[in-house]
Amino acid sequence: MDQAIAAQAGPSTLSPASPPTSSRAGSCPTCGTTPQSGFAMGVGPYVYAIGAIEPRFPRPSIEKELAQVTGRAETAGLTDRQALRKVLQERQNRYLVRQLCWVMTIVGLEAYFITPRDPMDFDLLVEALRPSQNPADLDVVIGLRGPVASPEMCNGLTIPIVAFDTLYSFDRASLIKAIPRPEKVPAKEFTEAAEELFDRIMQMANNAGATDEHRALNYLAVRYPAIYTRTAEAFAANSSLTAVDVRPSGLSETRKVLDVIFSYTNRTTDVISKDFVRVDVTEEFPYLVTKLSPYYDR
Repeated sequence: MDQAIAAQAGPSTLSPASPPTSSRAGSCPTCGTTPQSGFAMGVGPYVYAIGAIEPRFPRPSIEKELAQVTGRAETAGLTDRQALRKVLQERQNRYLVRQLCWVMTIVGLEAYFITPRDPMDFDLLVEALRPSQNPADLDVVIGLRGPVASPEMCNGLTIPIVAFDTLYSFDRASLIKAIPRPEKVPAKEFTEAAEELFDRIMQMANNAGATDEHRALNYLAVRYPAIYTRTAEAFAANSSLTAVDVRPSGLSETRKVLDVIFSYTNRTTDVISKDFVRVDVTEEFPYLVTKLSPYYDR
């Protein structure tokens, strides 16, 4: 990821590293061939998921076809993964990209079949296939959740289908490196604090990015660096991050606005301080309503 943070008007955000959002409506082919009704309408349930995307073979015939195509390609000196990426990047092999099942795993568990709402965006799936596999590689998928796939779709695997409008990929180290570091916090301490907060958000119970609460958290994790800065400052002041809570905001009468509250407890005095940020999750793309500020229990 060349630059994860974009200087924008208003609150600082982490910006996508790869191709821009595609919002064109269209049919949604799943891991192969079957269009799914309902996706093109642009109506939820929405998904904002962070995980890792990998291709799977839906049937033995697809695996054999890919092996034959790879045998005709110039792949000497490449690893199996590099050869697969090279073959799928060739325009004449685009049909194989459509035939494969693209599976997103979240914290090691198979969560979704991933497919583009616009067939032109299959290239984004190929780009998510890195030349070498690294556990720190992450993919962000923003789209619409559809039905659970039938067992015939992908070799017996039955998980929900997500049709994405945008997909971008990065690795955790690049994400952390791109966050502005407070001058008073050493680089090593800041990195460790940011990594701990990111992992806490990722490992929250059942965070598949499908509920409004998890969509808000995942949006903040990749688009709002202030939460990392505040956590690093709290650690430097001898406080622990003791809770991350998400509650409906008092501003949510006509829209879905959530308060995301970060609680820090001083390790010596047990005094708790809280900060919060408001996120609007009414539609597919969450956005910041208010910047991080002190939170007071009422």
